[in-house]
Amino acid sequence: MLEVLGIIVALNPASPALVTQRSAARLPRAALILLCAAYVLPGIVGRDPWRNADLVAFAQMLGIAEGRIAWLAPTLGGVPVADTAWLPNGLGALFIQLLAPLGDAALAARIPFALLLAGTLALVWYASFHLARTEHAQPLPLAFGGEAEPIAYARAIADGALLAFIATLGLLQPGHETTPELAQLFGVSLFVYALAAAPYRRWQPRVAVLMSLVMLSASGAPSMGLALGLGGALVCSRSAYEPARRFALWVLGGALLAALLATAWGAWRWRGAALDGGTALGIARQWLWFLWPAWLLSLWTLWRWRAHLLHRHISVPLTLVLVALLSNVLMGGSDRALMLGVPGTAILAAFALPTFKRSTAAAIDWFSVCFFTLCALIVWVLYVAMQTGLPAKPAANVAKLAPGFVAPFSWLALLLAIAGTLAWIALVRWRTGRHRDALWKSLVLPACGVALCWLLLMTLWLPLLDYARSTRPWVERVATQLPPGACVLAPGASAVVVAALEHGGRWRVLAQQDAPLAPSCAYQLRVSRAGRPPPPAGPWQLMSEIKRPTDRDEVTAIYRRVSP
Repeated sequence: MLEVLGIIVALNPASPALVTQRSAARLPRAALILLCAAYVLPGIVGRDPWRNADLVAFAQMLGIAEGRIAWLAPTLGGVPVADTAWLPNGLGALFIQLLAPLGDAALAARIPFALLLAGTLALVWYASFHLARTEHAQPLPLAFGGEAEPIAYARAIADGALLAFIATLGLLQPGHETTPELAQLFGVSLFVYALAAAPYRRWQPRVAVLMSLVMLSASGAPSMGLALGLGGALVCSRSAYEPARRFALWVLGGALLAALLATAWGAWRWRGAALDGGTALGIARQWLWFLWPAWLLSLWTLWRWRAHLLHRHISVPLTLVLVALLSNVLMGGSDRALMLGVPGTAILAAFALPTFKRSTAAAIDWFSVCFFTLCALIVWVLYVAMQTGLPAKPAANVAKLAPGFVAPFSWLALLLAIAGTLAWIALVRWRTGRHRDALWKSLVLPACGVALCWLLLMTLWLPLLDYARSTRPWVERVATQLPPGACVLAPGASAVVVAALEHGGRWRVLAQQDAPLAPSCAYQLRVSRAGRPPPPAGPWQLMSEIKRPTDRDEVTAIYRRVSP
């Protein structure tokens, strides 16, 4: 017996994975597709663009679709947009034009980005599947047989990676916005798939690597594409697979092509920020919550598979993670840069699953049950308080934080929320039963818990979130002072303010610093967060001061030009 075990260990001396064929059972496809739909679809219909990046990106797409601004040189209020992302802007504008009969431009612009998110889920699955098929990723052979078959094992790992991707907390909101970063996320996932499939496919990885790096450049991340190209070429050149070593030239070619196109488009931008002790501490905290729980499993993977760091199933996703973390640090803690490392983190997290002990899996399960059940309970309690006024204290807190908000009632939203909650209860009952064999079991509850919370937020809380996060209430207050179609001066206003005025109010906005010199505009608007804004020089009379309902610090002063 000892001689047999010695021979087995010699065949794969460093593999930490022990997986039986029974443990390599795949996640039922119907359940997996339903989970992905519950993650992707909520929030597409029935909401306004939210403040900051979502609203700014949508305003550019709408302006391009209506012919008010140039596609390759977008502006807001006459001020050029800092980041060049012509591919996602053009994609959103195209769908707005195609689906114009629907009448909801925000919905039309959101559809292609939902498709990008769905495509990202598929790419993460297939990249993990190909990486798990490699020789060094396979589990240790068992003494008496019964170990998992390579394809079944790879499929189970891919299911786990997809669940880890969905379970990542930080991806929840930015992954459902109409921003260039979602196109970048699709691009990095396509790049990882290209590297993973290189030993097994011929033309698909070549097309994928060229498309991915060019897509990153055209979406405002040429530096990210160049860094990934160089790192990917290095990984391929050290691969034990001959097709992968030959693929390194394609990776370098894609990086060169992307760099040349970025130079021609003028897409290179330096967005670095100074790093001090406070910023470093903030970045560390950001990593902890943004990448939870995938970062914890990824660290476990790096430890248990430390003898395989140079092998493909670890080095390929690790390259993406390192580039994203470095970009996050150089950009002063940008969550949009950190978001691009989620596919790599999810793949690394999946390879921790075959090394878990039963006690570790149980701890993850109980934490997930307690945490997400509590979150769902909070959402339901506040929803009941908004609809009935009871319990009184939560209802008073909502009235205090969102003055003037009146909660509408929707049978469809309520039924969807009830269905999601019942599905969660059934899943908890299933998981706490005698179902302990599947390799991906430890990530089912975290992934479904995130999907449940997102579904509840986008059904029960959507009117409240729209009231707090969109600019519609503020625009409605401004509209009481400005006539339709008026020309408004907003010198030095932020892109969010300009986007809200152009999209929500349909006013013509001039935001250049010398805009007050334009005699054709009869109104001027100034926004400040430090009390009353300073009055403009010249013949301007104060008409009104208004505030956003959910922000008491921001003051908007509206002036009217008076005749000398």
